[in-house]
Amino acid sequence: MTSDRIPLNAQLDAQIQELLQQAPSAEARADLQAIAPVLSTVASRLQHLQYYLLQTLEQQWVMTTLQHQAQPNLTKTVIYAYASLEAVKAAQPHPDPQLLALPIPTVPLLFQLLAIEPVESLIFVEAPQHPGVEISRQLLQSLIAQHLQPPIDIA
Repeated sequence: MTSDRIPLNAQLDAQIQELLQQAPSAEARADLQAIAPVLSTVASRLQHLQYYLLQTLEQQWVMTTLQHQAQPNLTKTVIYAYASLEAVKAAQPHPDPQLLALPIPTVPLLFQLLAIEPVESLIFVEAPQHPGVEISRQLLQSLIAQHLQPPIDIA
């Protein structure tokens, strides 16, 4: 059975299960299990199950600092996640031989956004010459906080 025939939610659940298996402790697994629905929901709104990230030969993800055009003091650090190798090639007309584009599953990529401190956002580039979809760490943290908040009993 090809991955095209497996329902999207089952493929995202498989990515969650793999993350759970890699958790270093039972406590970490419980924490991950608590936020898994948020990661899965955000991942399901993206168009692909994996994205290509530029990495150094030492497997460090390439970060880009963006500067606001009108206010040059405002900057943010992002990582671009490309839907295909073609999108990577279009973004890198003069490829750096010291960089590799490697696929990363979507759910673990979103999970890593919570941990990579200098990175403020992931920008998912679905196709060459199209603006990317930005998912910020702040948005992800806010969605997780809302999810973990106990419901208010009005009764």
